[in-house]
Amino acid sequence: MIDVHFVPTPNGHKVSIMLAETGLPHRLIPYDMLAGDHLKPEFRRVNPNHRLPAILDHDPIGGGASFAVMESGAILLYLSEKAGGAFVPPDPRGRSLCLQWLMWQMSGLGPSHGQAHHFVRYAPEGQDYGVARYTNEARRLLAVLDRRLGEAEYLAGDYSVADMAAWPWIRATRAIALSLEPYANIGRWFAAVGARPAVVQGTEVKNAPNLSSLRPTLTPEQWSNLFGENMLKSSEA
Repeated sequence: MIDVHFVPTPNGHKVSIMLAETGLPHRLIPYDMLAGDHLKPEFRRVNPNHRLPAILDHDPIGGGASFAVMESGAILLYLSEKAGGAFVPPDPRGRSLCLQWLMWQMSGLGPSHGQAHHFVRYAPEGQDYGVARYTNEARRLLAVLDRRLGEAEYLAGDYSVADMAAWPWIRATRAIALSLEPYANIGRWFAAVGARPAVVQGTEVKNAPNLSSLRPTLTPEQWSNLFGENMLKSSEA
C-alpha cells in the first residue's frame, strides 16, 4: 500500500494520474495547506522539504522498511519502476526523450507557470514586472511544447510520464487566463490525454472554489502557511 500525501494541485494530479494509470494500491491522505497541514513536524519524516505531494510506500521496491519519496518527478519514476517500467519507454532513445521532457517540465514548465500563478493570482496588486516576466515565460514554454507536439503525438513519441507531468499544468493555464487556442498541437494532445479514463479518474479530486478562482482570498494566517513566515519557520525549527 502506498500512502499519498496529497493536495489537488497540478503536481498532485501528476501522481494521482500515474496511480490511476498503473492501478497500484494506494490511499490518498488529503492535506489542507491553508490550515498549514504540510508544515507539521510529523510530515517532515515523509518530506523534509514540507512540500506536496509525497508518498510513503509500505511495500517498497526491494523490500524492507517503508520508503518515502518526495518531488513529483521522482515519484513518477519510482512508480514506473514499481509497476515494471510502465510509461517509460524501454529503448534508450525513447527513455532519454521521456526523461528530457520530464525534466523540462520539472525545471521549466512547472516552476515558471507556478510563478505566473503566484504573481497573477496571489501577489498583491501592482506586481507588474513579476506578472510580465512570468506570463511571458509561460507563453514561451507553451510555444516550445506546441512545437514539440507538432513533431510527435506525445512528448516521448508514445504516451509516458512526461505527458502526465505536463498535462495538469497545461490544464491550469485557464487559472491565469492563458488560452490554448493559438496552440493547435497542444489542443490536440490536451484533448487526447484528457480523454484517458485514468486521467479523468486521477483528477476527480479538485481544489475548493476559492483556490480555483482567479484571485483567491486568503487570510493573513493562510498566506503565511503558503508563502510567508509560517512556511519559513517550519524548515528552520
